Amino acid sequence: MYPPIEPYAQGRLDVGDGQRIHWETCGNPGGKPALVVHGGPGSGAGASWRRLFDPAAYRIVLFDQRGCGRSTPPASDPATDLSVNTTAHLLADMERLRAHLGVDRWLLCGASWGSSLSLAYAQRHPQRVTALVLFSVVANTRREIDWVTRDMGRIFPEEWARFRDGVPPAERDGDLSAAYARLVNDPDPQVRDQAARDWCAWEDVHVSLAGGYQASPRYADPVFRAGFTRLVTHYFSNLGFLPDGQLLRDAGKLAGIPGVLVQGRLDVSGPPDIAWQLTREWPDARLEIVESGGHGSGHGVGERVVAALDAFASA
Repeated sequence: MYPPIEPYAQGRLDVGDGQRIHWETCGNPGGKPALVVHGGPGSGAGASWRRLFDPAAYRIVLFDQRGCGRSTPPASDPATDLSVNTTAHLLADMERLRAHLGVDRWLLCGASWGSSLSLAYAQRHPQRVTALVLFSVVANTRREIDWVTRDMGRIFPEEWARFRDGVPPAERDGDLSAAYARLVNDPDPQVRDQAARDWCAWEDVHVSLAGGYQASPRYADPVFRAGFTRLVTHYFSNLGFLPDGQLLRDAGKLAGIPGVLVQGRLDVSGPPDIAWQLTREWPDARLEIVESGGHGSGHGVGERVVAALDAFASA
């Protein structure tokens, strides 16, 4: 990865609905425009994303999606309205940001939920995308949500039982993401925080089948924990606000856009079959499997992402 850098410009863009999204630009102001699309939903665009790009070659744009990071109002505040926080809203925000920054076309780099949002943007605005570099690829289908919230209990039975038992008995055989979405919006702050803790404990379990993965320190922050769980359960319980399977069915719309999909073989959160299915319908995409990789940029995944971005910078 490249050395740490700081933004040369930043601000908050008013996108309507009382929402202001934080954005920043780094690297070369005259370089190839690239947009970072972070995961979660609700993780925010951390500084480590900047280090994936050659700062001499790229004009790197980062933004915090609605409700998270430095965008306002924060989803951690239970009074913040999430009805104006959907995929359609985020796609419109990305277009407003592109116009605000005077970018004609840009490369998109996204991970996990950010890969889904990048795919949705590119399918809706293919003329605005020069390339896609995605890792830990997911498509937010019903099958994937059920896999993460229920079927993975076959791999982590004890941990999943604790996750399931975090919701009332009457809801344990139903949609667990919807049950948790209700709990993290409960009027009682103790109920909200316990549900957020239980959800984040499960998040820490299912990042990889490899040993050596450490608990994420960000979940220890009660403000981050509250906002993250409100957003991720909001999106999970609504299938990412997309028709089920749309991103896979419409992958052919990406024809002509080059892409690199980097996937860890041991990524149990986002199994490699999703990325593989995309490449069956998207002729300009290449799938790279990292045998030791899990969910995220560790264990060799980040190096492959950097190599793909370097290649597109010099293309």
